[in-house]
Amino acid sequence: MKFIKQLFTWWTEQTLNTRFYTWLKGEFVGSDEFGNRYYRARSAIPDSIPERRWVIYKGYSEASMVPPGWHGWIHHRSDSPPGPYAPREWQKPHHGNLTGSAGAYRPKGSIVGQTPAPARPDYEAWKPE
Repeated sequence: MKFIKQLFTWWTEQTLNTRFYTWLKGEFVGSDEFGNRYYRARSAIPDSIPERRWVIYKGYSEASMVPPGWHGWIHHRSDSPPGPYAPREWQKPHHGNLTGSAGAYRPKGSIVGQTPAPARPDYEAWKPE
């Protein structure tokens, strides 16, 4: 069943073609705290074409689950992959985009919020005479 799933779906795991390409030309570079694995092409020709880099997501393919250091590496902002990341005490932990999920931000008074905002006490509805 997993084999058939890899033939037709790309959003849950790597496809069969990606698995084959990674096995044939990929060199494992590292992984992040979310379990994503990062690769680069083994046969990169220096000074001609930029090195090909890609990520194999753990679980659903969600681009916002790539930490900032790895995002910079995969987009050729740095030549070396990031080392172990030690966040500062004031930094919040990285998490993916929560839009459309139960954890999404819903401002006070939003239609999709948990409780509607009460009417202001100084508001008086207009009543035609």
